[in-house]
Amino acid sequence: MNGLELSRSFYEQWGAPMLHDQFPQVENLAAVGLMGSGSEVLGFDDELSRDHDFEPGFCLLLPDESRVDRRTAFLLERAYAKLPKSFLGFSRGAVAPVGGARHGVLRTADFFREKVGAPDGVLTVEQWLKLPQQSLLEATAGAVFRDDLGEVSAIRAALSRMPEDVRKKRLAGHLLLMAQAGQYNYLRCLKHGEPAAAQLAVNEFVKSCIQVVFLLNRTYAPYYKWSFRALRRLDRLALTAETLEYLLTTGNEGDLAESKYDMIESTAADVIDELMDQGLTKAVCGDLEKHAYSVNDGIEDGDVRNLHILYTI
Repeated sequence: MNGLELSRSFYEQWGAPMLHDQFPQVENLAAVGLMGSGSEVLGFDDELSRDHDFEPGFCLLLPDESRVDRRTAFLLERAYAKLPKSFLGFSRGAVAPVGGARHGVLRTADFFREKVGAPDGVLTVEQWLKLPQQSLLEATAGAVFRDDLGEVSAIRAALSRMPEDVRKKRLAGHLLLMAQAGQYNYLRCLKHGEPAAAQLAVNEFVKSCIQVVFLLNRTYAPYYKWSFRALRRLDRLALTAETLEYLLTTGNEGDLAESKYDMIESTAADVIDELMDQGLTKAVCGDLEKHAYSVNDGIEDGDVRNLHILYTI
């Protein structure tokens, strides 16, 4: 049983009856699910994940005080804390007075303010440009078990759709870094006799390529340690994960360097093909830098287009 299944079962067996019996006036106002941070929210948890921050629990998000007052919220926190301390062989940790960092009773506004800096999830262009993909993922990943009011689901749906101009700006910046690090600096570092610097160039190429692939899939990249597992689940360019893993885990001696450079160029070609398929570039070449500027030129908002191409990095 993974964390999402455990959370849903715990809610259905203990949380739902608690709400129905003790807080009928809140039952149709609260949103319940497993959201936020943690491998279990993404479905990536395993036995090793259970050594920390893994427990039966769920998030219970409340609307503002005009609909659920402070006293009721406090009583909900106490009732949640009194739920069984163990469930299906898993123990619950101590819960803080405000419901804990990952599970428990939270205000909807507080949850989204912590994740994206906006209590209602409505972001300015500047916020869209600067928020890490990981933060946007934490606000939208996981599962909602119940949301009769629809407020939380609506916010999550809105945050899951990155504005196209923002996507293009982010793409342009990371495409440029891929070009500089992989197509240009990797071989130059080797020619200078700097294999460690060459590997740093590979690392930068891979990091930006990961961001590009998620942007091309119109989904958000997770915390770095889950990048490769998430890459393999994507619809587009999923096989890129195998190439990037090879680039990161091999040395730069002799024929390996030539092989790695070929893989860098092959990866660049695959990315360019996808850019062209999505109508994001008008450049006709294998130079990622030219495609970066072409993507940037396609941004409709002049203010966003005229920002430095690396503004989002």
